[in-house]
Amino acid sequence: MIGGSDFDTELAAITPWQDRAAPITTAEYAERMERARALTEAAGADALLVNVGDSLRYFTGLPWMPTERLVAMLLPVNGAPIMVCPNFELGSLKADLLVETDFALWEEHESPQDLIAKTLGVGKTLAVDPVFPFQWGEKLRAAGLKLVDGAPAIDGCRQVKSKAELALLQQAKNMTLEVHRRTARILHTGIKASEIKRFIDAAHRKMGAPAGYSFCIAQFGHATAFPHGLPGDPELQDGQLVLIDTGCRIEGYHSDITRTYAFGDVAQEIRDVWEVEKAAQAAAFEAARPGVLCEEVDAAARRVIDAAGFGPDYKLPGLPHRTGHGIGLSIHEPAYLVRGDKTELKPGMCFSNEPMLVVPDQFGVRLEDHFFVTENGAQWFTEPQVSIDAPFPA
Repeated sequence: MIGGSDFDTELAAITPWQDRAAPITTAEYAERMERARALTEAAGADALLVNVGDSLRYFTGLPWMPTERLVAMLLPVNGAPIMVCPNFELGSLKADLLVETDFALWEEHESPQDLIAKTLGVGKTLAVDPVFPFQWGEKLRAAGLKLVDGAPAIDGCRQVKSKAELALLQQAKNMTLEVHRRTARILHTGIKASEIKRFIDAAHRKMGAPAGYSFCIAQFGHATAFPHGLPGDPELQDGQLVLIDTGCRIEGYHSDITRTYAFGDVAQEIRDVWEVEKAAQAAAFEAARPGVLCEEVDAAARRVIDAAGFGPDYKLPGLPHRTGHGIGLSIHEPAYLVRGDKTELKPGMCFSNEPMLVVPDQFGVRLEDHFFVTENGAQWFTEPQVSIDAPFPA
């Protein structure tokens, strides 16, 4: 249902989410490190350096984000993991770590790169996290280490999700879809985008997402023609298209769902484009199965779009970006459903499916749901939107 309720009524009806997924266990963290060691050795390196951020959280549970101070995990092919961090941060770091590690500590006036080289051994080969800052990498080279790309080890682990990860992703997406459903019910003529965002944040928090929404886009009418919206705080008017894109994090794992629907009556052209978008999303889903290359899923969506007279390629009216992205602890992570990404789909890989259609300076339609690859094809985390007028089951 669209409209008919209000902010306070819908928020009051929300209770904490009951079907909660279990956190990642220490045994699973240990298994991840063992896989990373094997992939690091296969890359010809003596150790893997994992930068602070989502990848370090993947291996250790540590929910820190990067700053100008180097915090990283040195994972030797043989031997215990070693956390490299400023000495004064040791207490806080230990409080957040979910695994046992050794420590290599540096003071503010010292070089953590020299410390890493000394710990691993000058002349050794180090596989470096692909998001490790370039300048820091150059300092590691200057300290006497040989560097290789750590992406095959890190992405090789993170791309295929475990059952526990799938469960956490499912919870996050179920919660966000319910927030979407309740958000549609509070819409009324004159409601501001900021009020919608405030509700979405409060609803996620009340359900049990500790940080509320992780991001939120609420756009109406003309602004929907811009994939990530326009600045300002517009008011919803009757007869406009509504595009809401939002998500949350559960134990670090992301949801990211978009719904596009009519508030009142909208033009037939909008309805026709909506139907092409839905068909393109369905085609991408049907193309996803083990052994298929990522770029082939993007191509399946574009064939539908091209056949309807849009595009080709990224030309407008048409699809101005990739069909989808990997998702997990990062909201956008490898692999990507886009031409040129020849990553082979494997069971456990997770992707967004969002081949947005844009009619420039007029409107845009994005339907975004996520799927994971199974042995037999793809499986939705959330069922796609049924129609432009009924975005959610009754």
